[in-house]
Amino acid sequence: MARLKRRKGRGTLHVVAGLLLGSAVLRLAAGPLPAAANQTVVANEPFAETTMSEAETASLLAAFQEREARIVSREAQVQERLQALRLAEVEIAEKMQALVAAEAALSATIAMADSAAETDLTQLSTVYENMKPKEAAAVFAEMPPQFAAGFLGLMRPDAAAAIMTELDPEVAYSFSVVLAGRNANVPTQ
Repeated sequence: MARLKRRKGRGTLHVVAGLLLGSAVLRLAAGPLPAAANQTVVANEPFAETTMSEAETASLLAAFQEREARIVSREAQVQERLQALRLAEVEIAEKMQALVAAEAALSATIAMADSAAETDLTQLSTVYENMKPKEAAAVFAEMPPQFAAGFLGLMRPDAAAAIMTELDPEVAYSFSVVLAGRNANVPTQ
């Protein structure tokens, strides 16, 4: 079987080779190819110089000059845009630095204000702790419950308890409700 396949393959090669050889003989018998004939004619002719009229030359020159002017104009526009972009980048960088500096100053001011406010509240809470419980209770009775509960939360537990005992039970209850609910909405996770 292997020999049969080889013979079939060899026979096919012989047929293809024969066809190629026959094609070559027919082409040579037909004469020179048209492309080859044209090349020989062109090669035998002397170089023909092409001349343009002065009007054509002037028109072509004007077109080239106009095109060059457009290119130069576009190049100038691109350079101007690049310069504007560079200036804008510099301005943006300066403004970003100014913004960062302003943010840092604002953060420092807020921190100072928070610290000052916290210091004031702590100092006022200490004043209320050092007052006699009956006098402090009279002041707390006049305050809104949320405001008074804030001071009671900052005070020592024994001083806050002494003031709460001097308050009317309903007022003391409202302060207790506010104190108990202060952290109810704090996220647990």
